[in-house]
Amino acid sequence: MSTPDPKPQDPQSSIPSLDRLLRQPEMAQLLARTGRQLVVEEARAELDRLRAGLAHGAHGQNQGRKANSSLEGLAQRIEARVAGVLQMSLRPVFNLTGTILHTNLGRAPLADEAIAAMTKVAGGAANLEFDLAKGKRGDRDDHVEDWLCRLTGAEAATVVNNNAAAVLLMLNTLANRREVPVSRGELIEIGGAFRMPEIMRRAGCRLVEVGTTNRTYQKDFSEAMTPRTGTLMKVHTSNYVVQGFTAEVSDRNLADLAHQHGLPYIVDLGAGALIEMRQLGLPHETTVQETLARGADLVSFSGDKLLGGPQAGLIAGRADLIAKLKKNPLKRALRVDKVTMAALAATLRLYADPDALREKLPTLRLLSRPVAEIAAAAERLAPVLRKRLPDGMAVTITPCKGQIGSGSLPVESLDSVALSISPPTGRGAGGALKRLAAAFRALPVPVLGRIGGDALHLDLRCLEDEAAWLAQLPKLQVK
Repeated sequence: MSTPDPKPQDPQSSIPSLDRLLRQPEMAQLLARTGRQLVVEEARAELDRLRAGLAHGAHGQNQGRKANSSLEGLAQRIEARVAGVLQMSLRPVFNLTGTILHTNLGRAPLADEAIAAMTKVAGGAANLEFDLAKGKRGDRDDHVEDWLCRLTGAEAATVVNNNAAAVLLMLNTLANRREVPVSRGELIEIGGAFRMPEIMRRAGCRLVEVGTTNRTYQKDFSEAMTPRTGTLMKVHTSNYVVQGFTAEVSDRNLADLAHQHGLPYIVDLGAGALIEMRQLGLPHETTVQETLARGADLVSFSGDKLLGGPQAGLIAGRADLIAKLKKNPLKRALRVDKVTMAALAATLRLYADPDALREKLPTLRLLSRPVAEIAAAAERLAPVLRKRLPDGMAVTITPCKGQIGSGSLPVESLDSVALSISPPTGRGAGGALKRLAAAFRALPVPVLGRIGGDALHLDLRCLEDEAAWLAQLPKLQVK
């Protein structure tokens, strides 16, 4: 009489229990480092994933035996899951895109002095809205207002969280339910599809378009003036330039027209240069000081563009108008926190020493970095990079053009040098480029370049920490 074959074991029974898994030495170490709750959640999720795979897989028994025989491997996968959850989504990156003030990458890199100031106030209490001399409540703008006035020549100043907020606050305060004539050539769209007409509508004012896209005259503004007009505004076309057969009204003429009607003249200057950019070998960019001197009553500008500080919207000008802005309830909704205020205050103080400004302020240092210095860096880095790439991928040192970014001097380009990586040509080269870019983004400190033509270009203008960049190249895994 033959013996019946033993009944096959259910592969699900080979999966360890949660309790057994948590008793593994590797799991004990993970529990000690990160706490029980997160580890248990991710362990359950991994076990559920494994059970689901066995239920739907064609080789469930083999998978089950493998899972059962490798508790260590299972613990490693759970550890990886926990690390993924704890990984900060906001991380430092190497900006090798060729755009210095890259909106998607945080715009201006901060000076050491600004970072130190942020750190000092971040960990505890600070006198953000407390006057230490008088022993009573103060105004958070006090920490930067004197410096903004000193540097721009304004009577007063205030700060909100970005320049779009500054424009919103000015318009809502001065022209709510009133009309605002603006040249058609200045109805810009800024990053993220935010359009000037929409900002004006949200501010509660009515846009009156005057002139044409390329030519606007003072008579266009004069004919648009009515008893319903609240203010005249000029918008700096920072992200494009109208060239050719053009005409625009000067700040001085618009200011005179506004003042003849008893109205304020406001300017959205955008980039907010506080120094003459020609000192850095760049074309002239209208400064805040110049705009106020030409008759503007209020000027708004960004803190994180050419000024070189944190994200903020700065408004400088007449004291009586600044006082009105501060009384608007929107001001509280748009205010900045103590960390931003500390960084801004420290950045503004750097302007007290113009001779040392280029060296201390990263934005200005990168903008004016000599091409010869960038080329020398490329010569040092290219041989090391070649050794870390698969056979068939070529690395060449190529001259290239970068840009300032964030709407600053939009048609001006900066000479630079890039390491250009080219995969073998032919079918599949486009996919190889995408995989190459993904491999650089997967590094511990992601490296972001730009794909152009048949190569991935790593513009070295913004690479100052070569040692840190080189140190992680051994982890580059190009598929």
